[in-house]
Amino acid sequence: MNSSRVYLDRFAKRAAASVPPGAYVLDAGAGDGPYRHHFNHAHYEAVDFQQVPGKVYSGNHYICDLSEIPVPDARYDIVFFSQVLEHISEPAAVLQELHRVLKPGGRIWASAPLFYEEHEQPFDFYRYTQFGLRRLFEQAGFGDLELDWLEGYFGTISYQLDVAKRALRGHWRHAAPVLGKASRAAARADLRWRLTDVGHPKNYTIVGLAEARHDDNP
Repeated sequence: MNSSRVYLDRFAKRAAASVPPGAYVLDAGAGDGPYRHHFNHAHYEAVDFQQVPGKVYSGNHYICDLSEIPVPDARYDIVFFSQVLEHISEPAAVLQELHRVLKPGGRIWASAPLFYEEHEQPFDFYRYTQFGLRRLFEQAGFGDLELDWLEGYFGTISYQLDVAKRALRGHWRHAAPVLGKASRAAARADLRWRLTDVGHPKNYTIVGLAEARHDDNP
């Protein structure tokens, strides 16, 4: 059980519900497109660089670096950018590019980890505090920022217990089943009680408005 995946799916549904039928949506760093079904009412396009060893990709319209997406300015009504920012070596450049392809007044819906083990090596570069995220997005031209925890603190505890279960399996085998059971219990608790006033999140979400570029002004 992974409460973060449940909350991410809900986040994607909210993003999809924010746009009308026929709106243009970019799924940036889409991988195999696990959330594309939420955007069936929209004109959905996906982009990924498709270079992580062993990762499955499917259905991407553009295969390229996210700092150089081959589309015109102001093409999209929203950009969905979930669990990708930690894999970007030059995050400022990518956020500026995502701002470029958004219509003024369009929104970016993003999530990024604060507390997570290294993954998708060697393309894993950063973890983000709320202050780092806010600074990066503001500098890229996004305003009206809504920054929140994705899951609650029980989700962070659940993840930490799961990591401990996997790490200790070969050393204290008797502990692994107990840790696994505790991890699943904490995930269930996270879905029932999303505590955000204690501890720290595993991931943050951020929704931002693409403010008009200076060269858009008359």
